[in-house]
Amino acid sequence: MTSPILQFGTSRFLQAHADLFLSQAMAQGQDVGPITVVQSSGDATRATRLSGLVGAYPVRVEGVQNGTEIRQTITVTSIARTLSTALNWADVVQTFTNDTKIVLSNTGDSGFTPQPADSADSFDQSMSYPAKLTLLLRARLAAGGAPIQIMPMELIVDNGAVLKRRVLELAQGDAALIRYIEQDVIWVNSLVDRIVSQPLEPAGAVAEPYALWAIEDQPRLTLPCVHPAVQVVKSLAQIEALKLFVLNLGHTYLADNWLAQQGPDSILVRDLMADPDTVAALRTMLQTEVRPAFAAAGLATEFDAYVPTTLDRFANPFLDHRIADIAQNHQQKITRRIAAMCDWAAEQGDTSPKPTLSAIIARNKDLT
Repeated sequence: MTSPILQFGTSRFLQAHADLFLSQAMAQGQDVGPITVVQSSGDATRATRLSGLVGAYPVRVEGVQNGTEIRQTITVTSIARTLSTALNWADVVQTFTNDTKIVLSNTGDSGFTPQPADSADSFDQSMSYPAKLTLLLRARLAAGGAPIQIMPMELIVDNGAVLKRRVLELAQGDAALIRYIEQDVIWVNSLVDRIVSQPLEPAGAVAEPYALWAIEDQPRLTLPCVHPAVQVVKSLAQIEALKLFVLNLGHTYLADNWLAQQGPDSILVRDLMADPDTVAALRTMLQTEVRPAFAAAGLATEFDAYVPTTLDRFANPFLDHRIADIAQNHQQKITRRIAAMCDWAAEQGDTSPKPTLSAIIARNKDLT
């Protein structure tokens, strides 16, 4: 069986997001998938998860949507094969070169971070994801250079453009590869959103009902599937700003307070949202420090509608969303969510003080 979709990343988010959407599309008879999943980290402790993805795994969807309680289990069957870059690099190259039409990735907050091995001419497991992708594109070009679509799902603004720039940096000196990257590789910006609160073993996850995969339109775009959660938009800017600077920033704000107080690992987001003082402080920060930026950008109405939905999602009574999980890669999240919001605010002309957010940036800068 050929696999037209190659996915880098095994996260529970992907299991309850793209993999689930593609599974539902396949069940409806759409000519999409199946997926080959590649573990790019080489983490041997996740071997059980990798093997558990093939065949079928459950996703429990639990929450309240439009006033209706939802609790259902969906069986995901879109993954046909799993590989590891550490163990099966030759198979990854073969699949990428011969079968792949669309590449998905969600390699975590540090997946794009440059590594010392990135400049090597041959594969090294310690390479970053962009460096591994550059090697794969070089192999595909050598095999004939069929067009391919790259769709990163990492939570980075203009993620497709960012990944393309990094791959072009790594391809310097190879004119043919640069031409291929520019002309025959379609780099897609997208934004994903779904709270996936916990893993199931050996594979699967628990997620909220809300889900979004917003894809920025461009010439030659191929949708991975047709699904209610998949939306093609003219520009991601408004959606990105709301997602990054309200929902994700709110999560990181809560995580920073939890870290500062050295709270127990068992604390859940919904536990924090049950505390009136915590909710009041969160609301005040959003209204006095974040809202002025959205008002300056002409998005005050959108902000005012998005905040209540976000707080309801945080308080979902069915999701065991550990604040300790959100606190992982905390430094990168502060840079991409809080510091980036302050920079964005200045770009919109908002010069209002942001004492809480500035204090978080300064405190964590001192810790690095």
